[in-house]
Amino acid sequence: MTPLLGTLALFLGSAVLIYLACEYFVNGVEWAGHRFDFGQKATGTILAAFGTALPESVVTFVAVVFGKTPAQKEIGIGAALGGPLVLGTIAYAVVGWTLLASRPRRRSTLLNVNHQHLSRDQGWFLVIFGGKVALGLVAFATKPWCGLIFLAAYAAYFWKETRSHQDESEGALEPLKLRPRDVEPPTGWILLQTLAAVLLIFVACRVFVNQLNLLGPVTGLSPQVVALLLSPIATELPEILNAVIWVRQGKERLALANVSGAMMIQATVPTAFGLFFTPWMLSRALIWAAAVTAISVLTLYLLFRRGRMSGEKLSLFAVFYLLFIITLFNVDF
Repeated sequence: MTPLLGTLALFLGSAVLIYLACEYFVNGVEWAGHRFDFGQKATGTILAAFGTALPESVVTFVAVVFGKTPAQKEIGIGAALGGPLVLGTIAYAVVGWTLLASRPRRRSTLLNVNHQHLSRDQGWFLVIFGGKVALGLVAFATKPWCGLIFLAAYAAYFWKETRSHQDESEGALEPLKLRPRDVEPPTGWILLQTLAAVLLIFVACRVFVNQLNLLGPVTGLSPQVVALLLSPIATELPEILNAVIWVRQGKERLALANVSGAMMIQATVPTAFGLFFTPWMLSRALIWAAAVTAISVLTLYLLFRRGRMSGEKLSLFAVFYLLFIITLFNVDF
């Protein structure tokens, strides 16, 4: 087997492994939310988002802390900006596509979700993301301390979500995959399945990202472009696959809660790492990525606020990512 074929085999194999691990993760995290009395929205925005956000947070952390050159640290900054771009465009579009594919006989695919909560999440993301981008445009001595503000912002979001009691059930829990015959599986088995799935997702994502990095030079892409364009798709794959699984189960609230919760993590935790360990100055390409992300999320905010979001509208958000790709390769940044 040639090196290229081996890389492709690992690339596809790790993608399949991520999907299978996500099947066990979403099943386990739902039981964990039930056992520890989390609401379903908090299960998606906090528990599921925290587990699936580990890969991209680790990519940023490793790049900015252990990177020995400015170019290597730039990869971490690119990943920190690329994550929200993928979540705010592709992830929501995938939810829309899955809705359209799973409900072909319905005349309408209007979402049965709490539009007010989701619009509020988009609004808070825009505020925090705006601060994140603004700091990347200026240089001052105390900038690293601003990382603490972003960690505090996520702590406040965590506190709000875990104490929200405005929640609705969204279907019965499926049996725990490791204990399918148990009506109420033991807590130890729930935690074992969930944590093992997170570990498997993490390992498979690392393999996936490594293969992307090897494929980058073959396609002529620079490390920075790979970090901004390709690596985030790999590291956001768990959130995207979770959304597919939950929508197919008829649990679109959990799917969207997972995406919005992951976006809040991406707006805060990787940013804090970047501020602590790099000058956090954004290139023109990164500023353009941030602009596309902000436009997409602002559109989401307005549509959710109107309360008329549908699968058809969500599916169109891939256009924003397509716009970014076209301009990235055709405009001199």
